[in-house]
Amino acid sequence: MAKVRRAPQKKQQPFLKKITSLLARVLIWFLMVSVIWVLLYRFINPPITLLMIGRNIERKADGKPFKLEKEWVPFEEISDNMKRAAVSAEDQLFLTHMGFDLKAIEKAYADNNNGKKVKGGSTISQQTAKNVFLWPGRSWLRKGFEAYFTLLIEVLWSKERILEVYLNVIEMGDGIYGAEAASQAYYGKSCRKMTRGQAALMAACFPNPRRWTPAQPTKYIKKRQYLIMRNMRRLGPLDF
Repeated sequence: MAKVRRAPQKKQQPFLKKITSLLARVLIWFLMVSVIWVLLYRFINPPITLLMIGRNIERKADGKPFKLEKEWVPFEEISDNMKRAAVSAEDQLFLTHMGFDLKAIEKAYADNNNGKKVKGGSTISQQTAKNVFLWPGRSWLRKGFEAYFTLLIEVLWSKERILEVYLNVIEMGDGIYGAEAASQAYYGKSCRKMTRGQAALMAACFPNPRRWTPAQPTKYIKKRQYLIMRNMRRLGPLDF
């Protein structure tokens, strides 16, 4: 009786190779989606951010109503005082770096190691990447994503677009986002008409907008306002 020959069985793919292949595909998809996402936001204004969603989840947990005050203002209509105050307060090398201020990062790292109070080394580009594309937090994973998206917007956006998005999505109070909503809330007028002192006072509160407010500035905030105004005079023209 003739023996039935069995078809040769395919060798099972090693587990490690399967995992590597899966990770490679995930990475390719992530790169494609992230680049498309950043390109879209070069032309389309971000409608909402994860921070805005997170803050409202916190409000809901505290029994407070939903609050989201924001109004987009095109770059050319934002007061030059607000632009200069933001750059003077947060990132004086904004127009010349490629997303990272290495000296500021090194200083923040050294202060952290020495047990000093750490001052933020994040540039406006880094803050924009964090605010628009990522969730709040301080993990190394989020920092890695922040660096990646910072490079993307530096390559795919103009400096003008980065500052425009930054000034329209930054948190400026409880449920208040962007320069226009903040100017209306604190000064009763559009950010288009903000004075130098008003812009500097608002920028002085950027590091912690839920603790500090232009409506009731502390001595520390008034001192920051003075320093920002002095830096605004030294800054020179913002040539985009």
